[in-house]
Amino acid sequence: MKNNETKTKSFEASLEALEQIVRELEDGDLPLEKSLELFEQGIRLSRECQERLGQAERRIEMLLRDSQGRPVVSNFATENELDGPNEVPGNE
Repeated sequence: MKNNETKTKSFEASLEALEQIVRELEDGDLPLEKSLELFEQGIRLSRECQERLGQAERRIEMLLRDSQGRPVVSNFATENELDGPNEVPGNE
């Protein structure tokens, strides 16, 4: 895989390719040269994924600004908060 080919992949495709490389390297059945080649590809994919995550984070920060351009910070909702109250109907 050439460096310019990785640029056209989606984040998900790049991540899947990186996961495949990790699986192949973890198997440990590759010759040294092939292992080094895969490692280099993995490093490129990892850096690309990190860059895309950074870009996404910056976009989210821009979207979550108040009317004066200040970042709006809030806590993440827990899983229980997202599900709503665990009330049984009729048991008020």
